[in-house]
Amino acid sequence: MRILVVEDDRVIATGLEYSLQQEGYDVKNAYSYKEAKEQIDNVPFDLYLLDITLPDGNGYDLCKEIKKKKDTPVIFLTALEDEVNVVMGLDFGADDYIIKPFRIRELMSRIRSVLRRYHKENEDNVVYVADIEINVREKRLYKNNVEIILTAMEFRLLLQLLNHRGQVLTRNQLLEGIWDVSGDFVNDNTLTVYIKRLREKLEDDMCNPVIIKTIRGIGYCIEK
Repeated sequence: MRILVVEDDRVIATGLEYSLQQEGYDVKNAYSYKEAKEQIDNVPFDLYLLDITLPDGNGYDLCKEIKKKKDTPVIFLTALEDEVNVVMGLDFGADDYIIKPFRIRELMSRIRSVLRRYHKENEDNVVYVADIEINVREKRLYKNNVEIILTAMEFRLLLQLLNHRGQVLTRNQLLEGIWDVSGDFVNDNTLTVYIKRLREKLEDDMCNPVIIKTIRGIGYCIEK
């Protein structure tokens, strides 16, 4: 399991490298945006630990580069603890966010948790969105570990959004994707009803949806 540690403080980087190696990980260090970018472009890693503030750039931009190439786990390690920075890091696609100073034991636990989730998604066809767990193979959905029953059409619509996660799908694209099993075309009004029903089942607050988002004037998306 290969991990890239991007940290400009060499003392912290060396300590992390030693601790991670003791856990059996293959670790590489990068001390700047430039060094990290070269590693990201040329070497495959299983997980990235990114400092946000770097001498020649920032971890947010590195996270974007990583997620553009492949959906690989990213954990931010940073002293920036205000809510704006936390939210920004997660919005850029980070899988977790740990505030310095932190305990090595906590970091190892977070790493195992993130890698376990990615492994489970790949092996068992299980997808996680916020507090929702979708087992694609078994066509089952759980919210906070409680099963939520979806109709066949609701599940097909949700899968279409999940299969294009991070992309905005127009209403026409969604309509084409949920052609009724009987061969009848699903009209625009019916799509609106299905979106509403899905949100009623998945969202905590229907007025402020965080899972199925409306992109005004374009369509809908589920963010990565």
